[in-house]
Amino acid sequence: MAARPVYGLVLAGGKSRRMGHDKALLDRGGKSQLAYAMDVLAECVDRVFISTRADQVDDKERGRYEQIVDRYEDIGPVAGILSALEEHTDVDWLIVACDLPNIDVDTIQFLLDARAGEQPFTAYTSSHDGLPEPLCAVYHANCTDIVRHFIDAGINCPRKILIRSNTRLLTQANPSSLDNVNTPDDLQNSILQEAQ
Repeated sequence: MAARPVYGLVLAGGKSRRMGHDKALLDRGGKSQLAYAMDVLAECVDRVFISTRADQVDDKERGRYEQIVDRYEDIGPVAGILSALEEHTDVDWLIVACDLPNIDVDTIQFLLDARAGEQPFTAYTSSHDGLPEPLCAVYHANCTDIVRHFIDAGINCPRKILIRSNTRLLTQANPSSLDNVNTPDDLQNSILQEAQ
């Protein structure tokens, strides 16, 4: 049986409240963090989209890419995940947050190579707390009803969905590859690490 196609989704619909400005537009030496994430995913999957809110559709940077507009409001990143699952139902989705400055092709490819056939999710175990990393994970084509069931039950946290599901968990080869930036301090620490 041939493997299903894999599409990539960069979650870029957040409001970046703690950062104080749009994390997708953070500068990486003349390239936005969003562009960096899109380029990494494009090396590994068949098609790449960004997840946006309806009020971000006309944003200049987001407008450079194929978009999937959130069909749901006020439920966090799971809105983008479920919208993608519903938009293209016959593919596996590689979901990645836009605020992972250390994400790289090796981390993505290892995840894709290890994706399970039977289990609905494949994810890394966090190097910080041992819990699943839901925003760099594969959401298989057969998981849409599972995600919808959790949302209907009031569980909108992607991490809780993976914890309570049959998730294949992997160990990160590069422990810092999934460190995210949520605040200006996180960004400064990430820049300092990259410079060392």
